[in-house]
Amino acid sequence: MTPESNLVMLTDVEVRRALRGRALRYEVLAPVGSWLGCGRLRVLRVKPQDEGDTAALHVTLGYESYERPDR
Repeated sequence: MTPESNLVMLTDVEVRRALRGRALRYEVLAPVGSWLGCGRLRVLRVKPQDEGDTAALHVTLGYESYERPDR
C-alpha cells in the first residue's frame, strides 16, 4: 500500500494539509447531467503524474452525494 492510498476518502482540506509543499493537480468527478454536489469533497484517488521536471500528484475528488436541482 502506498502512502497516497492512505489519503483516500479524506476531505480535500485534510489532503492539502498532508501533502503541503507537493505539486497537486485536481480533477472533480461528477455525474452526467445537471446535479448539485452535496457535502464535502472527498479524495477518491491519488496517483503520481510525471510532467517534465516536476512530479505532481493527480488527485481525483468527488462529493459525498449528489442531488438533482429543483426545476
